[in-house]
Amino acid sequence: MANPDTLKLAKDFPSKGIYFSIARMPQSSRAFLGSSDFKVYDIDLADAKPEAKELGGHKSYVTSVALAGQTLISGSYDGQLIWWDAEKRTQIRAVEAHQKWIRRVVASADGKTVASVADDMVCRLWDVDSGKLLRELRGHKEKTPNDFPSMLYACAFAPDGTRVATGDKVGHVVVWDVASGKELTTLETPVMYTWDPTARRHSIGGIRSLAFSPDGALLAVGGMGKVGNIDHLEGKARVEVFDWQKGERTNEFPGDKFNGLVEQLAFHPQGDWLLAAGGAGDGFLMFFNLKDKKTLRQEKVAMHVHSVALSEAADTIYAVGHGKIMIYGMQ
Repeated sequence: MANPDTLKLAKDFPSKGIYFSIARMPQSSRAFLGSSDFKVYDIDLADAKPEAKELGGHKSYVTSVALAGQTLISGSYDGQLIWWDAEKRTQIRAVEAHQKWIRRVVASADGKTVASVADDMVCRLWDVDSGKLLRELRGHKEKTPNDFPSMLYACAFAPDGTRVATGDKVGHVVVWDVASGKELTTLETPVMYTWDPTARRHSIGGIRSLAFSPDGALLAVGGMGKVGNIDHLEGKARVEVFDWQKGERTNEFPGDKFNGLVEQLAFHPQGDWLLAAGGAGDGFLMFFNLKDKKTLRQEKVAMHVHSVALSEAADTIYAVGHGKIMIYGMQ
């Protein structure tokens, strides 16, 4: 078992700008990165001095990359999804996918379907092989309760690919049936949204990450607790976990150490723990035992962590973010 008590930094090296997303090729040290310089990169993290090699680019920030078999799909603030052949390192197609900024792209475990969410408040499901739009999922309001534009930050597939979850700025979660496109249930995490009605007339927060448990029964939701000064990410990192079919909250980790957004959630393959990664100025890795309802470990990271990838045994964590790539090991 990968024990968080044994977590150690194995390697770190600087990077230019910000990496918003990482997608790792299974059974390898090869990974793909989405960057703030509008580029998609290919990198072998086992090299003594890993060098990110440009695969291609978008017209704005590359906020998400996802691997579906040998196909890489990248999403950007430019509203495009681009398909790449990971082996040939060539572009397959580009699709005008959304009207506004794309926030997250995820692939189903079987590599057949990819989901994208954006600030047009729509989740779209795409066929990986053909690039055709399969269906649109519309269940998030375009405006916040205070009549400002909302954002659709997060999405995640269940391990068997039959369900997909989406989460927005005001703390609203929808779980969908992939085959029919029907809304199955909704969940609310209102603490993850802060509205300042006087000083700034502005809001902050939102659901930034979602993850289904390995058996698909639980849905973890990540964000940030209530904020005093909304000009800063000073709310405590927050995770809530739901039995989504019952609509019941099973776990609540309001954060007691680190401020900032939970940018990504990842379960151990056997469900032994839940990892939360994110940050404000600095970053963090936090491990939770859901069965015992306790925090196992909270580790400070010398960068705001935007994305992580786990090895098959979950004993290696590849983390990317502001100005660094960091690799952690566990026994």
